[in-house]
Amino acid sequence: MTYCIGLNLEQGLLFASDSRTNAGVDDVRRTSKMRVFSVPGQRVIVTLSAGNLSLTQNAINLLEHRANHAPEQTSVYNATSMFEVATLVGDALREIRKRDDPYLRSSGIDPSGSFIVGGQIQGEAPRLFLVYSEGNFIESNPDTPWFQTGEIKFGKPILDRIVTWRTSLTEAIKCSLVSLDSTMRSNLSVGPPIDLLLYRRDAFEIGRQQRLGDDDPYLNLVRRQWNDSLRDALQALPEADWMR
Repeated sequence: MTYCIGLNLEQGLLFASDSRTNAGVDDVRRTSKMRVFSVPGQRVIVTLSAGNLSLTQNAINLLEHRANHAPEQTSVYNATSMFEVATLVGDALREIRKRDDPYLRSSGIDPSGSFIVGGQIQGEAPRLFLVYSEGNFIESNPDTPWFQTGEIKFGKPILDRIVTWRTSLTEAIKCSLVSLDSTMRSNLSVGPPIDLLLYRRDAFEIGRQQRLGDDDPYLNLVRRQWNDSLRDALQALPEADWMR
């Protein structure tokens, strides 16, 4: 399992994901769940994956292979819209699932995976999609400007309370780190390093790409201050008459 967040805000896009792929007691593995397809000045496309790692990796590798070896076909590098890109990701996921599903199920392995797909292509505004395991997808909008996938429940409350379409990218980074840290504290299947990518609207180039390890000074500062703030807020709540 993993935990990924994608936000499509007024100022641009933010993507965040953990890197843990196995949480066995004596076998902790790490693999980035973020893949970037970029043509400077023309497009920036980001995918985040959750679920069965072999399925999601093979789906992305299939997209890359076809883009590099069949340039006459629609690909992530020549699609004219992010809708086409989301369709390509969904179709690739269906194709890999159709191939591998029976063999995985016969071994008792869950053959599901999902993607957050976002970016901007010249000629349209930034867009963000959540691609389900079945290959269908939905798109974000100003009322619902963010998506999660993977182990979502522990990190959802902070996003529900804070993030709106007008939230600044700086505030969104802090909120996403708190969301990821809350998940990591409650679920061993999610862990660092954390991959962050910031894209500013109409830039057509990556604004900032950062990897935060478990010993990163800023990540640990966020952890400490958030914990202290929660404790202080709880202690500051008034008492009801029946508590006395």
